[in-house]
Amino acid sequence: MDFEDTALYRDITDFARDTPMWVQHGAGTWTEAGLLVFVALFVTGWWRARRGSPHAFAIAVLAPVATAVAYVCSELLKSAVTQERPCRAVAGAAASLAECPPHGDWSFPSNHATIAGASAVALALVRRALLWLTAPLALLMAFSRVFVGVHYPHDVVAGLGLGTLVALVAIRLGAAPATRLAGAMRTSSAPAVRWLTGPGPAPVPSYGTHARR
Repeated sequence: MDFEDTALYRDITDFARDTPMWVQHGAGTWTEAGLLVFVALFVTGWWRARRGSPHAFAIAVLAPVATAVAYVCSELLKSAVTQERPCRAVAGAAASLAECPPHGDWSFPSNHATIAGASAVALALVRRALLWLTAPLALLMAFSRVFVGVHYPHDVVAGLGLGTLVALVAIRLGAAPATRLAGAMRTSSAPAVRWLTGPGPAPVPSYGTHARR
């Protein structure tokens, strides 16, 4: 393990132990429950996209799918690297604020950071302005994993990068077929399918011109 990365882990966890109790509790809550914020944003994005174009709807639906693909990639990489958690491996470090995961629940890369990075990018592709919200949330999620002591800094940096890359590739590859599928589903005779995909954009009213005499 890189000495500087281990030293940075110690610095962050030492700092965490010196923060007020409400900060520690807040970090412990955010590091797990914070993912629910991204879930809520995915649902909101889908609901808004029901009145958008087939392409907009397709991107909104692909966003959580791409995030799930990023998570699977993270799990596969964890199984290949098998890096021990710092809360178990770093001697002399402050006790972690969160319970140290059991042996076999590997450290690299951070699943939470991967999900956060993928979510942030995918949601920004749904609506560009969301990046101003999702990027800080993803960075805060990644930092919280080191703050509570269950990941090295390089774990979360790798997770953010992996999530970003997978989300971009997955949405780029899936956009065209998903758009065609969304268009087809909106013409379905099944009411449940039409409700799921939404009515699409409201038709623009056309007004006939009448010649004046």
